[in-house]
Amino acid sequence: MAAAAAAAPGALGALQAGRARLVAACCARLGPGWRLPGSLTGPRVGPAMWARGWAPVAGGSAPRRGYSSEVKTEDELRVRYLEEENRGIVVLGINRAYAKNSFSKNLVKMLSKAVDALKSDKKVRTIIVRSEVPGIFCAGADLKERVKMNPSEVGPFVSKIRAVINEIANLPVPTIAAIDGLALGGGLELALACDIRVAASSAKMGLVETKLAIIPGGGGTQRLPRAIGISLAKELIFSARVLDGQEAKAVGLISHVLEQNQEGDAAYRKALDLAREFLPQGPVAMRVAKLAINQGMEVDLVTGLAIEEACYAQVHSPGSERAGCPAGGIEVAKDSPRHGARAVGASPHRPVPAARGQEDKALEVDASIIDLRLSLLSNTGTETCGSPFRHGLRGTPF
Repeated sequence: MAAAAAAAPGALGALQAGRARLVAACCARLGPGWRLPGSLTGPRVGPAMWARGWAPVAGGSAPRRGYSSEVKTEDELRVRYLEEENRGIVVLGINRAYAKNSFSKNLVKMLSKAVDALKSDKKVRTIIVRSEVPGIFCAGADLKERVKMNPSEVGPFVSKIRAVINEIANLPVPTIAAIDGLALGGGLELALACDIRVAASSAKMGLVETKLAIIPGGGGTQRLPRAIGISLAKELIFSARVLDGQEAKAVGLISHVLEQNQEGDAAYRKALDLAREFLPQGPVAMRVAKLAINQGMEVDLVTGLAIEEACYAQVHSPGSERAGCPAGGIEVAKDSPRHGARAVGASPHRPVPAARGQEDKALEVDASIIDLRLSLLSNTGTETCGSPFRHGLRGTPF
């Protein structure tokens, strides 16, 4: 290369010869398997072309890069089952720092697989959805990946995002979204699918799809109005407005707002405190209470009261004492480390002992309620579960 450059006349030849020596020295440091394709005697190579030009030849080995984009796909979602006093709490941690935790095909697949396993795990009591990346919760769909899709792939991809968010919303146990950073578009829709949302005051959240000339496609147009009211939800979606933690708390979008700490996980710590507060309660009662609230909010009050009565029958049936209703009643254990409810006469340093005993029954609840809803839906006058609200159920779709 240096001989070819030296053949050029004058100062230009000297400059090109110098460039050739510099490149040769760089190649020597990288190893014998590296070269820069193309002639160095031609036009000047721009920085972008130089970056793309480096390539190992056969037998060469590429140097290792320290970029965060090298995160393995299996690490994009971390599922942690907490132990000891936190046993029963599961943390779903999104970990796509290089893409702001946006939804990729792989992440959606991993979320779906994790949720599918959790919904049938009777030992799971509460699920926390958080980010493993400081300053980011989830930035929505991965637009860079979407650009590379064929038009026919976009619709199914969005449908898969919507489906996995719906799966999270339908989990039978309490779910908490810990928002310690940016939650935009699908990221906020993910949080809306959780039962409870907590956020740091520095967090930013909003449904911003109208800026891209589209609309929220992961349930945002339905769950946001149910969370904060129709008029305000329309205002936020029409304007694509982004709220901070304090503003989100003021409109009822989140339940708790906290000043961010040095570690950047204030919302997660609050979510963990809430999850610990849920642990002493009866697991079947928690599942049935969630089901009664969710189903009741979708129907009129009379039907909702019938749903509540039917759900109550699930936890106040013969043998319920063996399933977690302690004899002698419940009192608040002021001296308990968790300040939770406990059976009279039980150890103050243990949760309700019968609560764990409900686990065997927990998985039967959802199927029973589904059968119950079908019977109520088809009810034509026969009293169901002794319901005094039976006349309000005729012809009322769930």
